[in-house]
Amino acid sequence: MQYALTLAKRAAAMNEIPVGAVIINEQNKIIGEGWNRSIIDHNPTAHAEIMAIEQAGRSLQNYRLIGSTLYITLEPCIMCAGAIIHSRIKRVVFGAKDYKTGAAGSFIDILAKQGINHYATVDSGILADECSQLLSDFFKKRRQQQRALKNSSI
Repeated sequence: MQYALTLAKRAAAMNEIPVGAVIINEQNKIIGEGWNRSIIDHNPTAHAEIMAIEQAGRSLQNYRLIGSTLYITLEPCIMCAGAIIHSRIKRVVFGAKDYKTGAAGSFIDILAKQGINHYATVDSGILADECSQLLSDFFKKRRQQQRALKNSSI
């Protein structure tokens, strides 16, 4: 999770929403990593999890990431939960809960929905304070920048 936080900080340094993700295989080797790139790439699907899943698939030359673990600084959204299910990630470990769009138990629980053809085990709250603080600081800074921009144009 520490490395996922490092990736989230990389995103923040790029003025991107600070979320980082790392995927490891059963031998604890990193097979994929990513950070949010939605703003930079003008792509609403460029979430940290998606970036990491794409890289892991290329690394394994397989769209199935069986036996892998995804570490992410923020609870996955519905889109990312779907990608987790389709890629067959075994375990998801996340830091901060997302009560507005979280799909691993905070808003909705797609990953445990009865009838889905794959279930990932979920561990939450890992380094939650650090993950939450990084996001809070980012959005506080962003609001200050927007106010300053608005005030300068008056």
